[in-house]
Amino acid sequence: MKCKIKAVHWLALVPALSLVMAAGPALARQDKLPPAGGQAFSDYIFKTDPYAKWPLWPGMKGMYQGKSPHGKYVQIFVNQLALEAAKAGKPMPPGAIIIKENYDDEKNLVALTPMYKVKGYNPAGGDWYWTKLGPQGKVLAEGKLKGCLRCHEAVKSTDWVFTK
Repeated sequence: MKCKIKAVHWLALVPALSLVMAAGPALARQDKLPPAGGQAFSDYIFKTDPYAKWPLWPGMKGMYQGKSPHGKYVQIFVNQLALEAAKAGKPMPPGAIIIKENYDDEKNLVALTPMYKVKGYNPAGGDWYWTKLGPQGKVLAEGKLKGCLRCHEAVKSTDWVFTK
């Protein structure tokens, strides 16, 4: 039995295929993401996909004046998923990673404070996994950190992300 499909039916598939192909790179990146937790996350952002090679938060041109508790100066890096969402003004998708480098008065890197969006991780906290890492990647604190949640709750309407 031969299947006869009219050209019109094939044309109807073009928009759907275009969406799948456009989403392909983002889906591939999500497949390689680490679990929310400990050294696996740190290894991912330092070794597997080094955050220092990522773009900066849109509109930011390097280090700028910070606020407590992040240090005198900060610099914010984002992975591709976070960059695309930030540029579009949309909520961060699962897999988005935002990393704030924290510097002291002499502009020495003292810590990193990443936030990582993980579907189902903590719905009450926007599904964000929070961590504080030493400059070399040592895990200093992680999880549903009360200090992070308390501060970022003020920007719950922007997906727990300070945009300025």
